[in-house]
This record gives sequence, structure tokens and C-alpha cells, in this order.
Amino acid sequence: MKFRKFIRTYRPFTRAGMLESVAYRANFICFLLGEIMSCFIMFFVWRAVFNETQVFSGFTMEDMVVYLFITFLTGYLTYSDGTYAIATEIRDGSIAMRMIKPCSFDMCFLFQELGNKIFNVLVIFVPITAGVEIYRYVITGEWQFNIAYFLLYIVSLILAYLISFYFNVSYGFMAFYLKNLWGADILKEVIVNFLSGATIPLAFMPAFLETALNILPFSSLSYTPVMIYMGMYSPSEIVYRMLFQVFWLAAMILLSKLVWKHAVKRLCSQGG
Repeated sequence: MKFRKFIRTYRPFTRAGMLESVAYRANFICFLLGEIMSCFIMFFVWRAVFNETQVFSGFTMEDMVVYLFITFLTGYLTYSDGTYAIATEIRDGSIAMRMIKPCSFDMCFLFQELGNKIFNVLVIFVPITAGVEIYRYVITGEWQFNIAYFLLYIVSLILAYLISFYFNVSYGFMAFYLKNLWGADILKEVIVNFLSGATIPLAFMPAFLETALNILPFSSLSYTPVMIYMGMYSPSEIVYRMLFQVFWLAAMILLSKLVWKHAVKRLCSQGG
């Protein structure tokens, strides 16, 4: 009964997220085209770095192409707008209305984003995954798709999104102190993209730096799911990395609760 009540409470937020995705179709299409263009730009950059037979840190040019597009897909699906949304509500004062509702503050944002993710999966996930697998087949002459790795990738992807969500929620709560996070949010995105391996694979880093970055939560956002999809981890490494994701998810949930508990005492909205 509690579960059914929970679903009934937050289901409207999911529906709102789906309607929002459909309502702003032009914005969605333009953003998607821009991201895909950036992928192709990086493709030509890496093609200039690799020759046809070169293997660098375990990556061939074929691996880099798969890495680029699966990283783009993973980053797109795990992206959370919590920082911007929370900072905006704090700035304009609308957060006061959300706080008096008889529902969890972070769950409202989570289920609203899930509605958006459902739309993204239908429109983006299937075509890009199919395109990547067709590319691998054309290059190698045989199907590289592994259902076990794919299912593990899906689980890792879900964990990565939840880590990203609670990290961004915690970061968004900093608006209680700073009032405006626009510039800080852009800086955060650049740093996270680098530390998560979205810009450069962590395997290309010096050994000591790769080890350090793998300990931080950011590798769980992108690098871990992508490497699982590509079959670059052994079974024991997959278990270890996914347990690491679970650890960081628990840590981020706890962090969000602690930051909310202290930050809400400083509520001073600039709008209504």
C-alpha cells in the first residue's frame, strides 16, 4: 500500500517531465544536433591522433569511435538539471511553494527528470546504440554486441544517473548561500566532464592520476558504464566498479540530506 501511495504521489511529476520534453521540441532538437556535432568533431580529432593500426592504452581507433558515441549517450542520459532547477527556484522564490507541499523535495525533481529520461530513451538511446553496433559490425565483420555486458551497462547507467542526480541536487543547494550558480554550474560541468573521462579516457592518464580519478565518484558517472559496455573490464573489475557506484550513490544521498538540513536554514529567496 505504501508503495502504491508513493507511486500515485509522484507519478504526476513524471508525466509533467514527459510533457515538458514534448513541449520544447525545437530546443531539444537543436541541443541534440549540437551535441552530435561535437561528437563528430572529436572523432576527427582522435582520427588525427590514431593511425589505422595503432593501439594506445588498450584503445584502437575503432574503440575510440565506440567510446565517443557511447560516452555521449551515457552523459546525455545521466545528465541531471538539478543544479540549475534548484538554483532558479531559490533565486525567484518559487521554492517556497515546493517546500510546503506534502512530498519529498528531491523526489519531486527526480520523478520529473525521469519523465524526461523516458522520452530521451525512446528518441536517442535506441538509434545511437543501433548505429554503434552497426558500425562495429561493418568494421569487424561480425556482431560485437554482448547481451550480458549490455544489461550490466544498463544497471551501471541507472546507478550513474542517480549519483549524478544527488550530486547535482547537493550542488544546487549551494544557491542557498551563493544565490546565483550560473557561472559556478558551467565551471562544475567542465570539471566533471574531465574527471569522469567524458573528455579524455581515464586510461590515457598517467597511472597515478588514473588511480586517483578512479577513486573519486566522477568516474562512476561516465567511464565505468562505458567501459562495461565495451567489455574492457574483467568480471571481477565489473563487480568492483559497480559496488563502488553503490557506495558513491549512498554517499551522495547522505550528502544531499546533510546539505539540505543546513542550507534550508539560510533560505532567503530573491523573488516572490
